[in-house]
Amino acid sequence: MNHYERFEHMVAFVLSVIIALVIALALLQLLTRVVPLLVTGSIDPLDHEVFQGLFGMIMTLLIALEFKHSIIRVALRRESIVQVKTVVLIALLALSRKFIVLNSKVTEAQTIAALALATLVLGVVYWLLRERDDRLP
Repeated sequence: MNHYERFEHMVAFVLSVIIALVIALALLQLLTRVVPLLVTGSIDPLDHEVFQGLFGMIMTLLIALEFKHSIIRVALRRESIVQVKTVVLIALLALSRKFIVLNSKVTEAQTIAALALATLVLGVVYWLLRERDDRLP
């Protein structure tokens, strides 16, 4: 490896450690906040607002895990840089999370339409990138 590749590898490793710590702390916080409330029956997971909040927290962890996975691929030298396809996938996950936690009663229709259009465009871009990758030898 040349100097830049070693530097890239080191940065990817440090970032993956930091993100792993953030994910572990977020998971710990989620468990310490949610499990006691579920066990005691203080919250109803079938309540729409509670479900949105819980699922939003879980989706945030999934987004962080996918982000860490993309960095680990760089650290393991499977890929030299973070791939555009992965960034688009993470953006799609973030938009999906936004739709889950979105309160449609207070969010303007234009905002929802813009988010839907962004999701559609990112979905098409992701599909095109996959089609391209499938055709490469």
